[in-house]
Amino acid sequence: MAEPIDYARDVRPILTKQCVACHGATKQSAELRLDTHAGIVKGGNSGPAVVAKNGAGSRLIQAVTGSSKDVTRMPPKGAVVADEIATLRRWIDEGAIGPAMEEAVAGGPISTHWSFQPIRRPVTPAVLDKKWIRNPIDAFILAELEPKKVRPSPEAPPTTLLRRLHLDLTGLPPTIDDIEQFLKAWKANPDQAYEAAIDRLLASPHYGEMQARQWLDLARYADSNGFNIDAPRSIWKYRDWVIDALNRDMPFDRFTIEQLAGDLLPNATREQKIATGFHRNTLINQEGGIDLEQFRVESVVDRVNTTGSVWLGVTIGCCQCHDHKFDAFSQREYYQFFAFFNNCDEPSLEIMTPEEEKRRNAVRSQLAAVEKQWERLDTTNAKAIRQWELAITDENRSTLAKAVRDVFAVAENGRNAKQKKILEDGYRFADQIRHPLGALLGPVSAVTHAGLLETRFELQKRHADLKRREPQVVTTMVIQERPEPRTTRVMLGGDFTRQGVPVKAGTPAALPPLEKADSRLDLARWLVDRRNPLTARVAVNRYWGQFFGIGLVETENDFGTQGTPPSHPVLLDYLADEFMENGWSVKQMHKLIVMSAAYRQSSNARPDLAIVDPRNRLLARQTRLRVPAETVRDVALTASGLLNPKVGGPGIFPPQPEGMYRFTQIDKAWKESDGDDRYRRGMYTYFWRSAPHPALVVFDAPDSTTTCTRRSRSNTPLQALTLLNDVGFNDYAAGLAKQLLAMKSAEDAQRVQRAFILCTGRPPGEREQARLLRFLQQQRSDFESDAQAARQLAGASTADSDGQRIERAAWIMLARVLMNLDEFITRE
Repeated sequence: MAEPIDYARDVRPILTKQCVACHGATKQSAELRLDTHAGIVKGGNSGPAVVAKNGAGSRLIQAVTGSSKDVTRMPPKGAVVADEIATLRRWIDEGAIGPAMEEAVAGGPISTHWSFQPIRRPVTPAVLDKKWIRNPIDAFILAELEPKKVRPSPEAPPTTLLRRLHLDLTGLPPTIDDIEQFLKAWKANPDQAYEAAIDRLLASPHYGEMQARQWLDLARYADSNGFNIDAPRSIWKYRDWVIDALNRDMPFDRFTIEQLAGDLLPNATREQKIATGFHRNTLINQEGGIDLEQFRVESVVDRVNTTGSVWLGVTIGCCQCHDHKFDAFSQREYYQFFAFFNNCDEPSLEIMTPEEEKRRNAVRSQLAAVEKQWERLDTTNAKAIRQWELAITDENRSTLAKAVRDVFAVAENGRNAKQKKILEDGYRFADQIRHPLGALLGPVSAVTHAGLLETRFELQKRHADLKRREPQVVTTMVIQERPEPRTTRVMLGGDFTRQGVPVKAGTPAALPPLEKADSRLDLARWLVDRRNPLTARVAVNRYWGQFFGIGLVETENDFGTQGTPPSHPVLLDYLADEFMENGWSVKQMHKLIVMSAAYRQSSNARPDLAIVDPRNRLLARQTRLRVPAETVRDVALTASGLLNPKVGGPGIFPPQPEGMYRFTQIDKAWKESDGDDRYRRGMYTYFWRSAPHPALVVFDAPDSTTTCTRRSRSNTPLQALTLLNDVGFNDYAAGLAKQLLAMKSAEDAQRVQRAFILCTGRPPGEREQARLLRFLQQQRSDFESDAQAARQLAGASTADSDGQRIERAAWIMLARVLMNLDEFITRE
């Protein structure tokens, strides 16, 4: 028997595509509204659009088929296809049943769309298979499976569960000690062992790193300004604030308020000001000749759109130029929202200890005295350098150093810091030769002139020495409220030069009202007000997507009418209510999800689900996921034994191919990190927007120009080539080989088993073990025949014998095989 037609899934998309342009929230031709079930039932000037259980007699069907001379055929342009008409007719014949979650609330929002309705805690459904249930989540999942006669998948093996938990919660695979202790505890009491592992991982400092990586995608975090010049910026203190906040399980409502308006809190702390770096991750255009107001406005637009996506899960950005075509947002409301962010200044905050500040002030006092003397002897400044450059003729150009002439060939607005320093040194050298004081004071002896130059050199040396002694202060980009607010106006067509009527700060009328709209702090508190139906739903949906690969609402950045309806709407509301009831605790929400039987299921494909549920929306199994780009590096570092577990700090520069910046406007400084910094986690890799590290790009890291609410997961040959050939991954394979060879008196089989567990989290099967041992023997044989290849791969240290190099090369090759397994970069 065919499944009944569902309004939200089957009917609304047809009406949205064909009808709501003329019969929607912003325009109702003939007083008819077809974007809500209530509007369809009410009808327009001609009466109800549908007559339940009478498709042929319903005006909606008559309009789309042209079957009645009394009803104008619709839509005016184009036609509704036969399959769509059949769906509409069948829905009406079945009773024209509306969505369970579309309720008109008296005195509430004007939209009847499901996501704009208040969150109400649902009753946990009764199910038949009570033994499978571990917490309420499972009852909601099972309530959808049992009517369809679908059984959930069995629980995954304990080693799979442990690796899954580690990768999901910390982004790092378990060590062999972790695995051994877990299996020992599992044998005694599986439930206790599992929960203890979760609690240990939630308490790990690496938990904050993994969860911060998810949030930094939303924050569009990067270490450079973007656009063509793409200069470096200092904002890593914001990244570290996020890590620390998540490790401390800062309640999500406070986490929200501090990032959007930490500077406006009473007696705001330094950390609360650092938190406002969330909205300093916008791009900055430093090219010459730009309209500064244009790009300031673009930054504010980005802040509005990002806030709408991250917290509300709506496409409010569509209203920059016009009223929303599908959702109940107007252009005027967009600029009311815009007004909250229009009064931001963009300073940098200095981060230093009281001792550093005292030392810096003392040094600066001495610097000021030196500079006062120096100003009388050294005329070097940007204006003087520019005048000197313009005054140079073709005749005397040839007398200048080649480095200076090369800089002259570069456009002024395209010169980097190194080139500007070359010009400054060139000017100063020329200035010293023709010392201005010699001409100023009239004829002077050579001795006097030499004395003046010597004084100048001494001051220069003294200045350089003081600059070296001055404490290097870390800065981070923040926002703060302007003392004098700007006037915000509607920008006609989204054009900042076409100013419309003035507006005051406010929020969309489709959502619960904001009683006070004086500042960003009011907006931030409104976002996490329990009456706001979107923030909690959007947050828990995103968490669900982290653990199952896709949210209950697939379009995690669009909870509007064009987004997909939730696969489990009642479960979504249960999670949202539970999130708020537990004090907005992210750790508690994560624990609730990973403790469920649904999360513990095997991810093995099932032929019976291929037809019933090919996209696993019923959640009758877990999902296999390729780990994120940064985690690809992290699992390799962990397996190799090279991982530096330090948390936080400035960005690092792991090896990357030569010539990465050949096609960027300005050459980037990429001095490879050495020592332990070379082996920091992937999330600390310095991120140039114009040319990110290729190992991040190839594994689908976002470009950080706009907010990213969910990463794509591709599968390309370039990924395999990176794992095989990248300098970093070759280092990791050598590190793993070194670990294995350090196992004194171990048999080949023991080393192979250890390597396999390090890379996959489980022991190898018999066939896998035998195949790897055969491969190892073949590599030894090949390298014995080609000693040069062994030297190239294993290094040519004079302390090693040929036999040692051959052995090391063979184990490196085996390590490369294991690190190129699909299972190595997959969360099962």
